[in-house]
Amino acid sequence: MVGPALTPEVMSVQIPYFPEASHEIVQQLAPLSDRDLVHHFKADPTAGRYFTTIFCRYSPIVYSLIRHSARSPVQADYLFALTWRHILNELGGLELPAEEPTPEHGAQPVTSLQSWLINLTALCINQAVLPEVEEIHYVLAEASPPLWCYTERALNQLEPIERLIIIMAQTFRWSDTRIAAYLQAEGEQITPVAVASRLRIACRHLAEALPEDIRQIYLPTAPTSPSEAVRVPELAAASPESLTSMV
Repeated sequence: MVGPALTPEVMSVQIPYFPEASHEIVQQLAPLSDRDLVHHFKADPTAGRYFTTIFCRYSPIVYSLIRHSARSPVQADYLFALTWRHILNELGGLELPAEEPTPEHGAQPVTSLQSWLINLTALCINQAVLPEVEEIHYVLAEASPPLWCYTERALNQLEPIERLIIIMAQTFRWSDTRIAAYLQAEGEQITPVAVASRLRIACRHLAEALPEDIRQIYLPTAPTSPSEAVRVPELAAASPESLTSMV
């Protein structure tokens, strides 16, 4: 599959600013080649710095392609986050050549990280079924795709009840009393006071489940409240009925 052309119209899109690009951890990796970044990403899957550096290097191209194709900036940001999640999930299977020579005339083009990303972005654009703008709650400025991707992975590592409490508190903004009532209806013996305690513990576990370098890049300061240690970015509107799938 051949990705969309990087026309002047596509490349003229205004690119969002991502502060992580200036972080010391990312800057230290800037001299590495694409191949080295992919190699380190695969060799150390517990680290988030290599994916974040790739994101910072290629987010202008990916965002430009998506913004040129989306009907609105809100949908573009939503698809941008989903595309980088897909990239993260597929990156471990990418095999880049030891070198990147210029192919001879008529030969098959050599795979590069950039061409792979463009093709994968084109795939996401072509296959995406986007919600209406009013149903999208994701705010790019509040949660850069690497933070969102790794937070989602960390959330999936929690015990089901901790995951439920975080989602009910942060996504649905339910009170401790309402959360306790819901869990009691599901057979859990828990009080509103215990919910508040479990929420603090769950948020701490969520932060601990993040790669250490992701915490250093995106969460450099201590939170004022334990329940705000890590916010779970919300992509689109969800209903309480969807909670049963999280158990």
